[in-house]
Amino acid sequence: MSKTLPLLTLTGALLVLPGLAWADEPAMTKDGMLVDAKGMTLYTYDQDAMGKSNCNGQCATNWPPLMAAAGAKADDDWTVVKRDDGSMQWAYYGKPLYTFIQDKKPGDVTGDGKMGVWHIAKPE
Repeated sequence: MSKTLPLLTLTGALLVLPGLAWADEPAMTKDGMLVDAKGMTLYTYDQDAMGKSNCNGQCATNWPPLMAAAGAKADDDWTVVKRDDGSMQWAYYGKPLYTFIQDKKPGDVTGDGKMGVWHIAKPE
């Protein structure tokens, strides 16, 4: 019996894990805006094309993309876009999402309106 119980527990855990990938969205809404799992404000970039990030190199250093894990699954609102370096990034209604390096704590919104092209991501 002691050998069977660990095997059943492991089997049950493996059956549950795929469901967990679907349960969590890559971001949440707080105070009328989208934030990442750490509560950091998410932004959109006007220079992005629908479903395509145009923020690479130094831009991505200053505006870190909201990265998606390998095998991340899209749903109705959330999509995954492939970046120029081959990594994957979350997008909301086709708009790639980013944090801002100058936001130091959850709730900071120092990137809103930067250069006239960065905006707080808001739920639709």
